[in-house]
Amino acid sequence: QVQLVESGGGLVQAGGSLRLSCAASGRTFSTYAMGWFRQAPGNEREFVATIRGTSTYYADSVKGRFIISRDNAKNTVYLQMNSLKPEDTALYYCAASADLDYRLRYARDYSDWGQGTQVTVTS
Repeated sequence: QVQLVESGGGLVQAGGSLRLSCAASGRTFSTYAMGWFRQAPGNEREFVATIRGTSTYYADSVKGRFIISRDNAKNTVYLQMNSLKPEDTALYYCAASADLDYRLRYARDYSDWGQGTQVTVTS
């Protein structure tokens, strides 16, 4: 089991940037695939990006604007969000999976979740 704590959310104008962080507990962090999801009020949880090793995979809606990365020495995964749009407004969650695939884009693929960090983009 992995404990996850997100940070870095906030209020930003459209076109701006934010970097989310997700700190993980445990000594086997490097073996996990890590993902970012988001959920806006009234919507289902939506896949954003995932990373296993150096392999990354993105939702079409964020491709070219968001970058997922990880620092295994710090047990942390990041989501750099650029060119933010009002439709990016949501509660952002990080998640961990022991699955060996790297294209894990469904919430059911992940076993451990953080509490979320709010991102609000104003127009």
